[in-house]
Amino acid sequence: QQQQQPPPTKTQAHPTATPAAFLLPTEYKYHHCATHRNTCINPQQSKQHHTNAQYDLSPQNFFLRRTGKGSTGRGSINKDPRKTTTLPVSIPSQPKKTTVGFGSSSVTKHTPSDSMETALAVAAARTHMQSPTMEQSDMASSAGDSEMSSSFKQQASAAPRLYPKKDKMSKQERRELQEKQRAEKEKKKQEAAQGAKKGSPAIAVTPKKPKQVAAKFQADDEKKQKSQSKKLAKQQVPLRETSRKQVEMFSHLNQYQRSVSLTANIPFSRGHAFHPAIVRLGLQMSEGRVFGSTRRCVAMLRAFQAVFRDYATPDGKELSRDLSSHIQPLINFLAQCRPLSTSMGNAIKYLKHEITHELQPGTAEEDAKAQLCGSVDKYIERIQLAQESISDFAKGKIEDGDVILVHSSSELLLCIMEDAYKEGKKFKLIVVDSRPKMRGIDFLQKCVKIGIKCSYILINAVSYVMREVTKVFLSAHALLANGYVMGRVGSSVLAMMGRVYNKPVLVCCETYKFCERVQTDSFVFNELGDPDDLVPVGRPDEPNRLDGWQDVTSLKLLNMVYDVTPPELVDMVVTEIGMIPCTSVPVVLRVKEAYKG
Repeated sequence: QQQQQPPPTKTQAHPTATPAAFLLPTEYKYHHCATHRNTCINPQQSKQHHTNAQYDLSPQNFFLRRTGKGSTGRGSINKDPRKTTTLPVSIPSQPKKTTVGFGSSSVTKHTPSDSMETALAVAAARTHMQSPTMEQSDMASSAGDSEMSSSFKQQASAAPRLYPKKDKMSKQERRELQEKQRAEKEKKKQEAAQGAKKGSPAIAVTPKKPKQVAAKFQADDEKKQKSQSKKLAKQQVPLRETSRKQVEMFSHLNQYQRSVSLTANIPFSRGHAFHPAIVRLGLQMSEGRVFGSTRRCVAMLRAFQAVFRDYATPDGKELSRDLSSHIQPLINFLAQCRPLSTSMGNAIKYLKHEITHELQPGTAEEDAKAQLCGSVDKYIERIQLAQESISDFAKGKIEDGDVILVHSSSELLLCIMEDAYKEGKKFKLIVVDSRPKMRGIDFLQKCVKIGIKCSYILINAVSYVMREVTKVFLSAHALLANGYVMGRVGSSVLAMMGRVYNKPVLVCCETYKFCERVQTDSFVFNELGDPDDLVPVGRPDEPNRLDGWQDVTSLKLLNMVYDVTPPELVDMVVTEIGMIPCTSVPVVLRVKEAYKG
């Protein structure tokens, strides 16, 4: 029979240290107490846990029990079976009763015989190996606690270890163990694969799928090109032939050749999907008559506006769904004529969003076409307003007496220089040009007509004029998510020279050219121009040494269109929303996406 202990007096304090000399059952489980930060026995009637200072340790119960009422603090019992430890302990038949004092409280325990020295020592080691709390350290200062703790320490030191210490492994042993584990894993994978082939119920290990890469970045993959050609053949879009003489490092990119005609096999039938405006634009871009990312984007929007006006919904089909599939072959055709710029890709996303989300079901066809044409006008107006806003911000950075360095040709930079000159600012302009297109000549002629004092040099003479330059203005083809600037080839050289000579480098770019793509070099993604553009070398009256370069097996020509400038070389990016650093591109993209949603 269990002996009930009398309820404690009000002067008794709650003990913060659990006594170690418990009589333990054969299956003993320790639990962590959040209040006392010690090891407590889990009572099966756990609602009254930690409510009194009196412990009933009779051998009939073998668990800790409180008597009386009242709470001395927050207490919780960890019932997670994964955090319990089973400790086998032998129990004597007739233990003796003693009373041990813990400060002002007393606990009834059972002192075992000599056969239980090991069990008590194990329990003491298990309890007192944990770090004490503040209250435990205060109570340990008393005489009774010091005597008891010293006896417990002696028993713990004499007790054997619960968990034997493992011997340290040498490097060679660890390597052998790792190789053995790897061999076992490979064996299991092979067995699972064989079982899957034979139809056995063994579970096959599914390998991780590699990340999908766009087909336009895999021009050297025959399987991808075959699937791409089949897809384009269904849409009656001609596939550009790959160049036979191409630099191996850039073989994954399509190389443009002017000699290959993309419109030779296009049938101009009445029911054909190609609109004459799209065909005209494709030919103009391939011949270089429409150049510049902004110019190409506006021309593409005007062409799609003509497509929307002449579109007729087939019988039994919905306008929004059929129009999305109708414009996809047109987009693929333009991409085959010349790779789409980042601004054109963002404009296409805008058009698809307007078609699929903004058009309400049940809208009349004429109203829907008028709505789409209005959306195109709004996007073009946004491009024009962006140029005006950037010009207002950038011309404030131009002061009297400045010598400004610009590269090649850009409509945005021309607008900035014209507005600054009309405000009466006196500055000098140095136009840097490079082969093979030599677009800077056109930019120079327009600036001279305005009345701006200009100089013209090639890119190999930049170091000679950089000392007198005060500011460097550059345009951008795209601004990537990691802050890198993608611009016309040669822009990174000018930015680097500006950093070397400690000149401020400003990049003027509209936000519709911001891109989610991440790129740190010019090799993974770029546009390759016609290598024949590099052939004219020297004066026109002299014989060209590169004539017949295709017959030379060891000679290959590379004509890169863009390069990538790291953000460390750019001081500021001027946009229509203000002047921001290159690292703010993800923030702008996130805000635009939230506004769209």
